[in-house]
Amino acid sequence: MTESPVGNFNYPTSYKIGCGRRRELAACCASLGITRPLVIADPGITGLPWFADILASLRAGGMDDAVFAGLQGNPVEQNVIDGVKAYREGKHQGLVLVGGGSALDVGKCVAVMVDHPGSVFDYEDVGDNWTKIDARKIPPMIAMPTTSGTGSEVGRASVITDVRDHTKKIIFHPRMLPPLVLADPETTFGLPPGVTAATGVDAFVHSFEALCAPGYHPMADAIALEGMRLCKDNLVRCFDRGDDAEARTHMMMASSMGATAFQKGLGLVHAIAHPLGATTGVHHGLANAILLPFVMDHNRPVIEEAMRRLGAYLSLESPGFEAVRAWVIELRARLQIPHTLGEASSRGLLPSQDALAEDQLAALAEAATRDASLGTNPKPCSADEIEQVIRAALAG
Repeated sequence: MTESPVGNFNYPTSYKIGCGRRRELAACCASLGITRPLVIADPGITGLPWFADILASLRAGGMDDAVFAGLQGNPVEQNVIDGVKAYREGKHQGLVLVGGGSALDVGKCVAVMVDHPGSVFDYEDVGDNWTKIDARKIPPMIAMPTTSGTGSEVGRASVITDVRDHTKKIIFHPRMLPPLVLADPETTFGLPPGVTAATGVDAFVHSFEALCAPGYHPMADAIALEGMRLCKDNLVRCFDRGDDAEARTHMMMASSMGATAFQKGLGLVHAIAHPLGATTGVHHGLANAILLPFVMDHNRPVIEEAMRRLGAYLSLESPGFEAVRAWVIELRARLQIPHTLGEASSRGLLPSQDALAEDQLAALAEAATRDASLGTNPKPCSADEIEQVIRAALAG
């Protein structure tokens, strides 16, 4: 007699999506009992016309329109500390998180730290650290994503860079999942094509690694497959025409689907991308996009069946590993994404080169072995094997 599969599932949250829905913010705040919100936002969006609509909605509802935008692209602990200070000084009792992964990650950590002691890294996703967090002390949050990539709006964790050792650390608690998402695709219309490409492939990689992760989770597998199909059918459309409302809506949904699916797990792409981003400053989505085919090569012996299923679902000719890999390469080229880290460097897309120096590659690989994402890679990896993947991604 065969054994029946076993799995543990937690799935997302209240979700509202559609063009123009940013104007519903005050009503959404009221539904969660938020009367004095602090808006945490990426600094690059606070001057945009649609952001003014968000603040106007709050004022029309008789609420505060206080904004904290003191954060950076790869957020660090100081950004969280500053956000907590703004929250306490303003005597706020709820949060509205507006932006890409950076604002959402900082905002969720601010929610944890406003009424918890110590450093945000005391609650790193290691062992049972998450049990130190009292869920009753996390204020209500509304997430408003403005990119289609990280899916942090439906995530139960944040990624914060520790400047002491230049590593990205994951802060986790189930109640870090915002209880309401207000997703307005119009907030993504002004994204530059390069950001659209990098964030869009990030969404694809989330679903890809979730599909390949070991374990029984057919709900995640199904969501991952459909999320990747939405990327295939809509990402290039968004890249070519930034105000394509239908395509932007589908990509915003694909982003949330990727983050929903990767509750099953991630893998080696993210295990390398996290320390790579912490040490070079490279955009996370761009790092994922460059690394993907090289990680596919490493994992090939154990993902052939998954690639057959994926290729068939994407309607690729002769579905299988080779077809999926060729399509990934073609998509990256169509989106003007560098094929290698070396090419990205030559194009000025890596702010710092130190981690890619010959004498630093082993340290980068070793850092990847400590990343939580590696635990669900479908094929075990030694530090030496990871270094070989990095070398392949560096030179092609």
